[in-house]
Amino acid sequence: MDGKYLRENKNSFNIVKNSKIYAKITAYEDTIFIRDLLIKYDWNLDKIPSIIKNEEKYLVLAVIDEKLRLLAKYNTRPDSQVITKLIRKFKRNPNNSAYGLNITKVFDTYVIKKQIAGDEYIFGYYDNLDDAQFVRNILLDNNWDVNIFNEIEFDDETLNYRVISVIDSNVYVLGNFKAKDEIDIKKIREEFLAKISKHKYGLASYPHLDLLKDKISELEEKFNVKTKDGIWSFENISENESVLNQIIFNLTPFQQAVFDAIDKNTSYDQIKKSLIRYNSKNFDKKILRNLDGLIELKLIEKIDDGYSKTNL
Repeated sequence: MDGKYLRENKNSFNIVKNSKIYAKITAYEDTIFIRDLLIKYDWNLDKIPSIIKNEEKYLVLAVIDEKLRLLAKYNTRPDSQVITKLIRKFKRNPNNSAYGLNITKVFDTYVIKKQIAGDEYIFGYYDNLDDAQFVRNILLDNNWDVNIFNEIEFDDETLNYRVISVIDSNVYVLGNFKAKDEIDIKKIREEFLAKISKHKYGLASYPHLDLLKDKISELEEKFNVKTKDGIWSFENISENESVLNQIIFNLTPFQQAVFDAIDKNTSYDQIKKSLIRYNSKNFDKKILRNLDGLIELKLIEKIDDGYSKTNL
């Protein structure tokens, strides 16, 4: 009887009776045990216990998509909460893939996709897997209804709060917070719009926000805020002129002096000479620190031994 009702696959075994697959199990020994269990309960999946002991292990079983699944093994008997989490985890990633159901990675962006009635729908773009999986999980649990999201959602797995916005049927994560009292909705919206603007004008790269580049005015109205950033101002930008010449940035007086001292391939000695009126203790360190800051802001770049303003 050892091989009866068994169909061997490449990496697993199916338990089959009358052309119906009752279970798909990885290990041969587990397959034999579960096959015998199905026979004992006359192939009635509704009667199979969720926990059963086999030798020294407790096996957690669940019927998912009309098939019996072995979800895990434990040395001690798990409680119902553990079983619920295992079932939820399996439904989200039945094939144990890198990202789970309905998530693919395109370059550095995670995309949630779902086939519905033969058509492919995209539900969101994300710069990290945690956000993508969090949104995907809520969609899976709510029949892919994007209207189910609240502005602030709690993640009971990571114990974090996420600020959510649904824009053109795509679900965006605006921020991630450890405590609810850290959340300032107005500030979060301003920073989100600033990210979109910086991506649009090449000041930063946020490819997951690419679809929003031409919707900034519309989003300002939706969120009832203006785009606001600590460095840049994006008001009245013309698409036909140099972005750098139009964008206003807020620098300290000394940062501004360092920036003004740079033209094209300006040497450090030339910069220092232009700033000699600011000479003080640790003068060189101060200049270098501000040069590094301007490079980080992408206002200047260093090529070999010279500094040049960036041409945005």
